[in-house]
Amino acid sequence: MVFTFLWNNTYSQVNVAKEVSSESKILRKAVEKKDESAEAESYFKIGESYFNASNFSKSEEYFLKSKNIYETLNDKQNLEKVARKLAQSQENQNKLKAAAKNYEVASKVGYSKTKKIQNSNDASRLNSSSPVMRMEAIQNNIQISEKENNKEDLATGYSQMAEANLEEKDIPKAEENLTAAYKISKDESPQQALAINQKLTDLYVVNKDFDKAIKAKKEVLKEDFVKDNSQKKVEQIQELADIYIKKNDPKEAIVLLKNAYDIALNKGHTLEAQKSVKRLDSLYAISQNTNASVQLYRDFLGKLPDLVSKDRSLVDNKILEDTEQRISQLEQEKKLKDELIRKKNLFNYSLIAALAILIGLIFFIFRTLKKVQIKNKKIALQSLRREMNPHFIFNSLNSVNHFIATNNELEANQYLTKFSKLMRGVMENSTEDFIPFQQELDLLQNYLALEKTRFADRFDYEIEVDESLNTQSLKVPGMLVQPFLENAVWHGLRYRTTKGFLKLKFEKSSENLKITIEDNGIGIEESKKQKTEHQKTRKGRGMKNTLERIALLNDLYQKNISTEITDKPNANGVLVIIKI
Repeated sequence: MVFTFLWNNTYSQVNVAKEVSSESKILRKAVEKKDESAEAESYFKIGESYFNASNFSKSEEYFLKSKNIYETLNDKQNLEKVARKLAQSQENQNKLKAAAKNYEVASKVGYSKTKKIQNSNDASRLNSSSPVMRMEAIQNNIQISEKENNKEDLATGYSQMAEANLEEKDIPKAEENLTAAYKISKDESPQQALAINQKLTDLYVVNKDFDKAIKAKKEVLKEDFVKDNSQKKVEQIQELADIYIKKNDPKEAIVLLKNAYDIALNKGHTLEAQKSVKRLDSLYAISQNTNASVQLYRDFLGKLPDLVSKDRSLVDNKILEDTEQRISQLEQEKKLKDELIRKKNLFNYSLIAALAILIGLIFFIFRTLKKVQIKNKKIALQSLRREMNPHFIFNSLNSVNHFIATNNELEANQYLTKFSKLMRGVMENSTEDFIPFQQELDLLQNYLALEKTRFADRFDYEIEVDESLNTQSLKVPGMLVQPFLENAVWHGLRYRTTKGFLKLKFEKSSENLKITIEDNGIGIEESKKQKTEHQKTRKGRGMKNTLERIALLNDLYQKNISTEITDKPNANGVLVIIKI
């Protein structure tokens, strides 16, 4: 069980190739479905594969792609996760400013309270120039990792503390912290354990403590995650050989490098075999053992074809290369599609904008024309409203002349007073299309009083108003009824041989105002017969004016005013019904 766990945590080229190839297929599906969240997750997982294999430049590339998408989606939880990983990739490449910025991004997102503090501490650690402040930030993260039981971050914290110790020239403390980091990481993250072990052996070598360096390297060679991974084993043996070379013990180094060379040949690790040959050649050159060097190269060249055929890493490299090309091609396709969509959308939006402007222009023109039409209709209505019947005015002046000619000065004065009052009322209301009902009623009473003065022996009249009508709030078209009354008097009642009668009635009928004008004059047909030749050729304006006004009022105000004019049975007058 331990073997399986450790093998799964020891990343090799095989692991990376398989994972990246598999994830690239998921990435393609995500791009095809336009699932940006799944696309970002695929980039993150590819980045993780490279990160676990210590290929930090590649992991940075994919973490950055993932981060950009998560920022667009405003996915805070995943943004925090990927920003921290991106910062770690950059820190491992010594890109400290960029790493600090991404730690700050992860901290500002603050999806997790613990991670927020942890990322803030890491940003402070990289930004601070004071070793004391850096150590304080590291210690805070160590405490968080211990509390959270996060062994990987805890080991990282001890390793970072060791680096701070080295800055302070505290070698024993650095050794202690690296040893602690190694013990924590070897059971959790073998890849991390190997990196920490390398730091520890480098520390010993720098301080000329070769025995401790050899001991540390031999200890790591005993670990299952090295023994069970031939590539890692060869690498560690080569590093141990380097320590012996620095210790000035070439014999032991040659033994170790031969061992590494044999393992590399048997397991099919071409590059590791080549490295061992080069190092052995250097040692043989120092000892001037040319024969051994020639024999070694002959052996290597002879076994090279078989070695290459067994070398799985070459195949994996090819797989990785092809996968990278596919991902790059996929990204280019996506960019092309996005650009086409952008151009299409731009065209569509431009077309929509042009149509909107055109529709707006048409609407503006239509509205302007409508306003002009309405204005023209209102001008026409105003003109018709102000146009008094010349026949009525002429007859009124003739009546005044008649009263003066017969020395009836009193009648003339009374008539002129009523006439001027009527004219003043008409002029005062000439600017309004609708006036209060009471004002209209007063004008009509004044008008009938005038006509009664002229034709006192010809007719009597009566005005009846429904009590349910609100004479103050109700509004009606001004002088709309007057032409019908004038027709009743001048073309009906004045031709009677006996005194006639005119009745004007206002009543509420459903939702309408019903106006009834009833006379017992000679009627319409008889009136036409009695017209002189001069009257027949003369075109009257009174009734035509009124009907035009009604049509305009209906058009402008949707009032649906209707008129009905009929001869009463037996030529006994005319009945006019107006509904508003």
